[in-house]
This record gives sequence, structure tokens and C-alpha cells, in this order.
Amino acid sequence: MRRDAEKPAINPVLIYPFIVPLPIIDIEASGFGARSYPIEVGLVLPDGQAYCSLIQPLDSWTHWDAQAEAVHRVSRELLYTHGRSPREVASQLNQTLHGQTVYCDAWYHDYAWLARLFDAADLLQAFRLEDIRKLLSHEQLARWDQTKASIIQALGVNRHRASNDARVLQLTLEAVQHPGVAA
Repeated sequence: MRRDAEKPAINPVLIYPFIVPLPIIDIEASGFGARSYPIEVGLVLPDGQAYCSLIQPLDSWTHWDAQAEAVHRVSRELLYTHGRSPREVASQLNQTLHGQTVYCDAWYHDYAWLARLFDAADLLQAFRLEDIRKLLSHEQLARWDQTKASIIQALGVNRHRASNDARVLQLTLEAVQHPGVAA
């Protein structure tokens, strides 16, 4: 996986020095539905390091939703040109996350897409995926959308990509769990 080089990493440990952030993963896909597949994986670790990789589709992965492409702005051609094999991406995820629990905001979809990735790689997943909502109280959930929108604006995120989304999720989680801690 490549290091996300678009912006300097915001280290949540520096923003919240007494809080240990959790690893967050986000997956972009070819669309929704049973035939969809992962096209990009983004990960932000507790130390703020971000990793991202495009995934080269298998020949049997033919589903493509133009509306999804309009959101994530990743073409099939880009995947074939710059994507890494499912095995390489799955191996890197296992190496990076081995034995950990990683959190996501779309567990139902992300679980299925990770399963498809690891099945294509012929590897067992060596980490656990959990829904970020399990960490939140009702009050925190009520603040989630507004807090997330504020963080997106503050970071100037203008691309819907996996590593950007993972970073936004990590910072949103910290902000809703620890309101009043100034960044």
C-alpha cells in the first residue's frame, strides 16, 4: 500500500495527546449489491499514519456503477493501471492490522467487500472488523453527522477517497467521544 501523500498527516495523538485513537478503515467499491467489489482501501492507524491502495479488479469482477464512480472518481482504467492485486492488498492489510480490531462506518458493506478481497487473495483475514457505532452512545451518535461535516470542512477534504474518509472518521470519533478537547 502507498503512503497517502496528498496532505501532511494530521496526527490525532497530537490533537488528543491523552487519548489513544483507534485504527479506522474505509473501503470504496464498484457500487452496491451482491456483485460489487472493493476498488480502494484506506486505513488510518492510531499513530496517524495513513495507507491507501487501489485494487486491480479480477477478470470476473465486472460490476461497475457509473454513479459510484461519479462519487469516488476512480475509473476502471485507473484501477487496471495503478491498482495492486487483491493478494498484495490483503497481505498488506494483514501485516499492518494483524490481531487488531479495526473500525468502519459501513460495516455491512465493508465486511462483504473485505470478504471478497480476502477470498480473491486466497488468504484468511488476520484482523477483526467492527462497526464504529458500537463505540458510541446515543448522545454521541446524535452529534456524529454535524461533527463529521465540521471536520470535513476544517480539513478541506474535497475528494471522496478511502484514506481521506478513514481520517475523517478517526477524527470524528475522537471529537464526539471527547467534546471540548480543542484541536
